[in-house]
Amino acid sequence: MANKIPRVSVREQEPAVRATNFEEVCYGYNVEEAQTEASRCLNCKNPRCVAACPVGINIPSFISKIAEGDFAAASSIIAADSSLPSICGRVCPQETQCEGSCILGIKSEPVAIGKLERFVGDWSLENECKGCQKAASNGHKVAIIGSGPSGLACASDLAKWGYDVTIFEALHKLGGVLVYGIPEFRLPKEKIVAREIDSLRRLGVKFETDVVVGRTITIDSLMEDEGFDAVFIGSGAGLPRFMGIPGENLNGVVSANEFLTRANLMRAYDDEYDTPIYVGKRVVVVGGGNVAMDAVRTAKRLGAESIIVYRRSEQELPARREEVHHAKEEGIEFKMLTNPTEVLADEKGWVRGLRCVEMELGEPDESGRRSPVEKPGSDFEVECDVVIMALGTSPNPLLKRTTAGLETNRRGCIVTNEQGATTREGVFAGGDAVTGAATVILAMGAGRTAAKAINEYIESKK
Repeated sequence: MANKIPRVSVREQEPAVRATNFEEVCYGYNVEEAQTEASRCLNCKNPRCVAACPVGINIPSFISKIAEGDFAAASSIIAADSSLPSICGRVCPQETQCEGSCILGIKSEPVAIGKLERFVGDWSLENECKGCQKAASNGHKVAIIGSGPSGLACASDLAKWGYDVTIFEALHKLGGVLVYGIPEFRLPKEKIVAREIDSLRRLGVKFETDVVVGRTITIDSLMEDEGFDAVFIGSGAGLPRFMGIPGENLNGVVSANEFLTRANLMRAYDDEYDTPIYVGKRVVVVGGGNVAMDAVRTAKRLGAESIIVYRRSEQELPARREEVHHAKEEGIEFKMLTNPTEVLADEKGWVRGLRCVEMELGEPDESGRRSPVEKPGSDFEVECDVVIMALGTSPNPLLKRTTAGLETNRRGCIVTNEQGATTREGVFAGGDAVTGAATVILAMGAGRTAAKAINEYIESKK
């Protein structure tokens, strides 16, 4: 029986070795491993995994093609719903989505859907598989702001339907959070991200970098002067949050966004680059999400003793289980039920430590997680040279200030309906710019939803 076959483990770098380099941790499946794992799929009549996938990939169909050895067919099936399989196979939280819904997971281990998607994506890149083809031009232009996951997904669908699509990116590199936020050891930039973006170029998508919409150009000028029929905002959420505690302005306190941008986009870890980055001997990262794991594991690779401080228990950690597991293997220390109250300074105004208080869990909050409550008289200090704040991010307010009729909520997120339409006619939005910081696959799902709405909007104007 297929469900009696044990899940095929993925090969990885040894923890002691990988903690000193920025090479990819997971090696992925080879052909034999992928086919063996694919043979575990029960090919359910009512696949719960598909319903749990934010972009609705026909998971049993592409897995059955892997088992048959028809990787080109598997690639075509995925391409119908996802333009970034090599990326999603690496960074999506499959354990809470497709794999978390796999029926095999009830009594055994779920099918390794993410690793199989990665296998197909990588095979497609290596074999220059064309996937879906661009339709004949329909004569309509759509502008997309931001080259992150939501923008790329929206562009892919629109290009397939014959739209003339241009993506405007503020940075000099394409990929958004995929290049500035996620470390090389989780997502290789040239090997994977750049090549996935090239697949969109083959669909006819055009890219313009170093364009800050709201400064270089505006949404008004795109629609009124440049002739774009619609605009999609996928600008992400790059404005970091801080705690507001004493000492946060000291030298040695940085946001995870800045730290990871220096390390990833500006390659501070590479001796051939002049980008400065400071970790000292001991780094504390405040937070428990995937960004916190990326920051603390990066600091470890840069040579610092690295610690996670999180105010809830391990059970409430929002980071992927795989990332927590890898961090522990690499020697990261976790101080749970701990909340910072002050950053401490030395005589020169640099960080020398972090004053914290112990916490205990009370009643659940609005998110369903138990609220942390301070233990009176439990103050203690953690010695460190650098404090990295990984507390989430908000959208940049620039677009709101420069675009008439664009409504945002109290958190600065763009207000849309379920289809991604904003309060400004012809302007749509999705991803972190709407939800606040979330996952790559949810942003992609929002981009695809908006693409459908844009198509319907333009069709309605004919």
